[in-house]
Amino acid sequence: MLDEISTGKARVIDLSYAINDKLVPWPGDEKWFEAKVNASVEKNGYFTRSFWMLEHYGTHLDAPAHFPPGKATVDQIPPKQFFGPAVVLDVRADAAKTADYQLPAARVEEWEKRHGRIQAGAIVLLRTGWALRWPDARKYRNQDAQGKMHFPGFSVDAAKLLTERKISGVGCDTMSVDYGASEDFAVHHLALGAGLYHLENLADLSALPETGAFLVVAPIKLEGGSGGPVRVFALLP
Repeated sequence: MLDEISTGKARVIDLSYAINDKLVPWPGDEKWFEAKVNASVEKNGYFTRSFWMLEHYGTHLDAPAHFPPGKATVDQIPPKQFFGPAVVLDVRADAAKTADYQLPAARVEEWEKRHGRIQAGAIVLLRTGWALRWPDARKYRNQDAQGKMHFPGFSVDAAKLLTERKISGVGCDTMSVDYGASEDFAVHHLALGAGLYHLENLADLSALPETGAFLVVAPIKLEGGSGGPVRVFALLP
């Protein structure tokens, strides 16, 4: 597929949102992105900016160090984990019925019955359809009167099964791989503790087949980072 990108026989789909100050931040964050022009073409003959942002904002990667017992920071994740076949678990119908839907392990097993056992090094994506709500913070967070968020995610049992498959990472088109109402972030602790990384706030996944796409994950190499902005590309024949 790499050879066919330049000829147009292979498609490259960007699964990332462009970074600006209008994305949906985690509730409680008072400042998330700021950019400042340092030099302009009109005044200096060239253009540069400086910027500040949260590690976990927009389309971003959670490094294992984000939650215990995870240890590795962004710069310590083995590079080979950033390349792998995409496994897409489509739960759009379920998420439309129940905002608090948690993908059960049985759905992973159903996928494997159709496509074969998930191979080591795969990157598993949960397609909930939540990207259609982006960037409307009210709809995307889906908070109730008490401020608790409601959106779909992985169940602990599903995360446990996926770690047994020795995959590289999991991702979702929501704010968190844990469902929105979670209070203990059990999936974070389990998956990050097993050395996986998370891809959160992925853009629209509707163009991806359940199998057959290949992912390229390109996070900022931030020394000591608990996470950081990431560009995610899907390659399709």
